[in-house]
Amino acid sequence: MIAPATNQSGTGGKVTGGTLVTAPATTASGYVATAVTGFPADSIVYALDQGGIAKKPNLVISGINQGQNLGSITALSGTVGAATAAAARGVPALAVSQGLGTTVDYPASAKQVVRWLKVHRKALTPAKGKTVKVVLDNLNVPSCPAGTLVRGLQAVPVATDATDALLNPTDCASTLMNPVSDIQAFNNGYASLSNLPVP
Repeated sequence: MIAPATNQSGTGGKVTGGTLVTAPATTASGYVATAVTGFPADSIVYALDQGGIAKKPNLVISGINQGQNLGSITALSGTVGAATAAAARGVPALAVSQGLGTTVDYPASAKQVVRWLKVHRKALTPAKGKTVKVVLDNLNVPSCPAGTLVRGLQAVPVATDATDALLNPTDCASTLMNPVSDIQAFNNGYASLSNLPVP
């Protein structure tokens, strides 16, 4: 695991430039990690361009971020910025964000990530001599109130309007079907999955 040394929310795809400073670190769960002094996208620069890892990975998962990255703020997301940097280097990437709530439900995101991996596993490990199709996906999972659950996964485009709806509370008891955007899906209790353009 390679990640910024400090919180870098809202930094999009910014990079520091030059040789990056890193230090050994440990995650909150006790896993060995590398802390990069810089932005989320710098973690990718260090890993893929500056020898931070020995072998190019089949996939980069950026996150799980605390707080949803939907609609017009998607481009401002450091989580998405890191995933975009990976995709630009030919590595499929998934940005994952867990919605804010009374209790931030990271296991809900982990469950959706496993589901995504099962769907994409074969494509991420092609036969010898074949190339991998580079995908860049943005997954946002709501933190549902007690007594309700995430309603499922909806593949939806990124909203281009209704930015004010980003402030609406998530209704995991909603009965709305067939949401038309990431914001509408998320606000109505669905995990939203949006395919983003690969640079």
